Order: sequence, then C-alpha cells, then structure tokens
Amino acid sequence: MEGNATAAPFTPLQQFSVADLVVVVVYFSLNVAVGIWSSCRVNRNTVSGYFLAGRDMAWWPIGASLFASSEGSGLFIGLAGTGAAGGIAVTGFEWNATYALLALAWVFVPVYISSGIVTMPEYLQRRFGGERIRMYLSGLSLLLSIFTKISTDLYSGALFVQVCLGWDLYLSTVLMLVVTGLYTIVGGLAAVIYTDALQTLIMVLGAIALAVKAFNEIGGYPNLEEAYLKAMPSKIVPNTTCHLPRADAMHLFRDPVSGDLPWTGMTFGLSIMATWYWCTDQVIVQRSLSAKSLSHAKAGSILASYLKMLPLFVIIMPGMISRVLYPDTVACVDPEECARVCGAAVGCSNIAYPKLVVELMPSGLRGLMIAVMMAALMSSLTSIFNSSSTLFTMDIWRKLRPGAGERELLLVGSVVWIPILQSSSGGQLYLYIQAVTSYLAPPVTAVFILAVFWPRANEQGAFWGLMAGLALGLARMGLELAYPSPRCGVPDQRPWLLTDIHYLHFAVLLCAATAAVVVGGSLLTTPPPPARLKDLTWWTLSREPSQPSVVSTSQGPPDGSCSAAPGAQQPPKAQGPLAVALRDTTDPPFWARVCSINAVILMCINIFCYAYFA
Repeated sequence: MEGNATAAPFTPLQQFSVADLVVVVVYFSLNVAVGIWSSCRVNRNTVSGYFLAGRDMAWWPIGASLFASSEGSGLFIGLAGTGAAGGIAVTGFEWNATYALLALAWVFVPVYISSGIVTMPEYLQRRFGGERIRMYLSGLSLLLSIFTKISTDLYSGALFVQVCLGWDLYLSTVLMLVVTGLYTIVGGLAAVIYTDALQTLIMVLGAIALAVKAFNEIGGYPNLEEAYLKAMPSKIVPNTTCHLPRADAMHLFRDPVSGDLPWTGMTFGLSIMATWYWCTDQVIVQRSLSAKSLSHAKAGSILASYLKMLPLFVIIMPGMISRVLYPDTVACVDPEECARVCGAAVGCSNIAYPKLVVELMPSGLRGLMIAVMMAALMSSLTSIFNSSSTLFTMDIWRKLRPGAGERELLLVGSVVWIPILQSSSGGQLYLYIQAVTSYLAPPVTAVFILAVFWPRANEQGAFWGLMAGLALGLARMGLELAYPSPRCGVPDQRPWLLTDIHYLHFAVLLCAATAAVVVGGSLLTTPPPPARLKDLTWWTLSREPSQPSVVSTSQGPPDGSCSAAPGAQQPPKAQGPLAVALRDTTDPPFWARVCSINAVILMCINIFCYAYFA
C-alpha cells in the first residue's frame, strides 16, 4: 500500500487539537491506574489471581467485561462498516448472543464449576481423558485468536489511527503492538476485567453521543431508510449494480437463497457459532468462572445481553448514516478510487465509523472517542493475550520451546495477516471474522454439546469428529482464500461450493457432520467408565453444596479434588498457577429467582426487537 495514497481523504484531521491530545493522555493514564489498582487488590501468589481474578468478581464488572471483550475496536469498525455496506441484518450477530449468554450461565458454567477446571481444553481432557484433544483444542483456540481476534483488532485499531492521523497502516499496526505490549505488562484477569468495566462505560456513553449527533445530521430516525437508499457514490463502475444500496437494508430477516445474510443461516448457523464463542471460548468463559457465585455469573450474562442490544442503534445505524453523509468515500466502488481513499481496492466501508468520529465530534470529544477506540482495542487484546498466553504456555509452547512468551505469539500472526484482511469479504472486516469462525468453530461446538449432554460420547469419537470437522473446514477456507470475492464489475467465477452454500449454512452442515462422526465413533468403541463422568456432564452434576478444592500445581493428583473411582484414571487438574476452583453450583433461591425473572424479561425484549425489525 502506498503511504501517500492515504493522505488525501484525511485532511479534516488537521484540527486534531491540544484538547484532543490532553483527553487521550488523561484517559490512558486513568486506564493504567485502574489496571495497577485492580491487580494489587488480588494476591496473585496465593490464588490464581492472574487467571481467575481470585474468584471474587461481582456481576457488574463481569457483564461489562463480557461486553467489552466481544465489542473491541474490530466490532466497532466491522459492525459499522457492514451496516454501511448492507444495512441492519448484521444486528442478528449481536442479538443472537442473548440466547448463548443465557445458555452459558444456566447450563455450561455449572458444569465447568463442578468439574473444577480452569481452561476449556482442560475440561475436554477431564471429560474424555487423553492428551490429544486438549492439545488440539489449545492449538485451534490460538489459531482462531490470531486469525479472527488479534489480527482484526490490530487492523481496525491501526485503520482508526490511519483515518484520524493519516499515518501508514503498517506503521500504525507496529505502534498498536508496542502500546498493547506495554499495556499487557500490567497483566492479570482482575486488571483486565476492571479496565473493561471502565472501557464499557465510556464506550457506551461516547457511542450514544456520536449516534445522537449522527441522527441529527440526517433529520432523525424516520429519514434514515429513505436517505440510505439514495446514498450512492458519484464515481461508479458502468453497467453494474454494486454501487446501489440493498433494497432490503432495513430488514433483519433476508431471503434464504439470494440474501447476503440469509435468515436460515442467521437463525441456525449463527446459533452454532454463538454457542462456540460464548459457551466454549476461553476468553469469554474465563470471565464467568471468575464470579463470586453462580448468581453473579448469571447476572453478568444478563447485563452483557442487555448491552448487546445497543449496537444496532449506536454502531450499525451510525455506520449507515456515515454512508449517507460521505457516499463518495464510505460507499466507493471504483477500485482506483477505493485504493486512493483507504488503500483497499475492494471497498472502504470499514472507514464508516472513524470517518463519523473525525467529521462530527467536537474538539475534546473527538479525542475521547479516539481514546475509547484505542482502549477498546487494547482491552480486547489484553483479554485475548491473558487467555491465549495461558493456553499457549500451559499446553503447547512449553513442550516445543520452553521460555517463549506472549510476544512471540503476538508477532507471529498479526502483522503478517493484514494484507489478507484488507482484501477479504469485500473489505467488510466483520464478515471476514464470521466467515473464518464458521469454518473452524462448529466442530468444537458439536463436541462440547455432546460432552456436556451425552454421557456415552468418548475420546475416540470426539477426537475423530474434531479431525473430520477440521478437514472439511480447512478445505472450505482454502477455497475461500484461493477464490476471493470478485470486485465490482468482474464476473463471479468461483466454484459452486462458495457461490451456492453461504458460510452460515456451511456452519450448520459442518456441525452436523462432526456430530455424526462423534456419535458413530463413540458407539463403535467402548463407553467411558461411569466414575469418569462424575461432575463432568449435565446429568452427573453434584447438586449439593461442596467445599472449594485447591488445584495443585504439581503433576500429581489434586489435593482434595473430586472423588474419582480408583479405576477411572481422571487426568490431573490444571498444571499451572495455583488455583482455587469453586465447586459449589448451588444458588440462593431468592437470587436464583431474580436472575430467572430477569432472563425472561430479557428474552421478551429480544423477541420484540427481532419482530419489529424483521
């Protein structure tokens, strides 16, 4: 990408004022202070304070952290960009999270708590035995972190710096890496969760302020649809329709065959991916496992779900307004024009949100929004590093290269991946994240669901199911990389597997195929001994209160861990930082009832919103 190609469209930011810089510096100082304060509160030598925040988190920082971890700068940029390119259907990705978050708190967390685990691969090892599933899942989690989280967050943060300051994308990325590396040193899950809570507050307030300003610019919500359908760039590709806004822009549910986000895929395929992300992903589950009690974990999920209802109004619709206000840059389709505007020939919808910030926010507030985006980037990255480094050092890198740390993991996958990100999914960052996830995550979802709900599932079935799923997913991903989406005006000559099977539909097929292999493989081999299943499936949970057990750091059996029969060969507990594992899955009746009533109200609001925008 040429450095000078980026300068022209970003001239508005010559007014990046002293007030903006002061706000940015104050904001980061506040973040670091909160990080240091919170990490000092937890004694990291006596409990797994670094890893589970001392198991002492209240519901509100957990809920805020669940939201902030999922709503990094990649989502701000990606959701607004996809809204600008295609309308409100992408909201489904946010609202679908409600059901997965409730499943996490009511179904999965009790199983994880009673099994006394600290990492997700460790749960599968305890459930199935053997090392290979744990090693594979650790590797896959890291791969997904690099391809979908670290690289996209870095890219979007760098894009924000590029739009706001006119710096080169690669220079900005290196800067992001350095700053985040320094920020991660503060370390510890407690620090991450409390800084996330601060981030969430300012992110939501800043986003609401920007949304109000954006709606005022177009004369309010009633004018949005009409104005959006007229938002076309002046420079178009002749004899094509790719410059036209989608006629179904204001519909959540779209045609199952011709829709860009078909309702069948958004209902079924998305539920599979949401279950993977919210119920089996280390970054997310780790927050719920840090709760004081099951009630706090449930309340945290409910708070996060309410916050996930906001992005339609404060991120996606403002992205559509950005297209209305700046059609020549945000909605460009001519490859030369797009390369000049944002350095990506496939389209510039990703700059929709930063462009709004730069153009509409007054001095000082603009600095705050830039700080929020940088902080959102760093909060999601520190969360990922905190989880990834634990998986990495505990399960993989320790066996290959003792002594290597997080920095290596960071550098391996991030900077290298930026050119692919720039050209993928028509320049729509969010759809890139979802597509990669739909090729690699559904097999994990299938195995976790069967592990929790089907006691007959065994190690052989689970392992070969994961391998079959991986082979199918990588085949589709390879096709996607070999045949990228054609530019505007270029005929689509991709194979039918890409053109006719949407990635969300592929996720359903992949999950079903994996489940079939797991079931077949398990039925053809010996069942797991009943003693192995104690506290590890939904049907074998201990429902009575039990004492917390201390997880040993040694390779041997845990001190005071769950009682396994002599022949059951339970694998040893977490080998890592000393951890207190809360084993009590009982809930005070009053708070259990409060949480359940809130969950019902939340689902009613969610269903109403779906129906209204369908």
